[in-house]
Amino acid sequence: MSATAPNTVLTGCLAPIDKTGLETLIAAGKANPKVIKTLKCKTVAEGRFRHLNYIRNLAPYIVDEPPGLLGDDTAPNPSEASLAALGSCIAVGLHANAVHRGWIVRKLELELEGDLNITAVWGTGDTSDKPVGFTDVRINVTMECDGVPPTEVDALIAHVTKWSPVANTFTRPVKLEVKQA
Repeated sequence: MSATAPNTVLTGCLAPIDKTGLETLIAAGKANPKVIKTLKCKTVAEGRFRHLNYIRNLAPYIVDEPPGLLGDDTAPNPSEASLAALGSCIAVGLHANAVHRGWIVRKLELELEGDLNITAVWGTGDTSDKPVGFTDVRINVTMECDGVPPTEVDALIAHVTKWSPVANTFTRPVKLEVKQA
C-alpha cells in the first residue's frame, strides 16, 4: 500500500506557504545577515517598444508601451512593471510576516498608482529641469486576517514597507552603472 499526500482544502484563505521553509529562510538570514545575492535579467529588444526580459529559466517577461506611447499594448510598460514589482514585493512581505505571526490571511490585495511626468519622452522631448520617474506612489492595502485588529495590520504594513527590497529601491539612492558591453 502506498502513502498518499493529504488533500489540501482551501476555505477562503490564501493558498498556504511552507511555514517550515519560511522559518528556515529566517534562520539563514539571521545566521548570515550580510550575504548579498546578485539577481540577473537579460533584456532583448524585439521591435518597436516591445522587450523580452529573460530571468532565471523562466519564459520571457514581456514589457511594452501603450499606444499613446507608440507601443503595441501587449504588456505593461516599464513604469507599470515597476509598480507591479513594488506591489508584489510588499504583498510577499505581508503574507510571509502574517504566516510567521500565525495569522490566517483571508484576503490580500494591493492597489498601486504612481504619478510621473512623461514629457521628456525618454530624453527626446522636453528635457527642461524636472523630476524624471515617479514623484508620488500611493498603495492601498486590503488585508483581511482572522481575529487581527486593524491596528496590528497597520503596524505590519509599516514593518513590511520598511523591509521591502523594492520599496527601499524606490525610496533611497542606488548606485547605477550603465555602460556599453
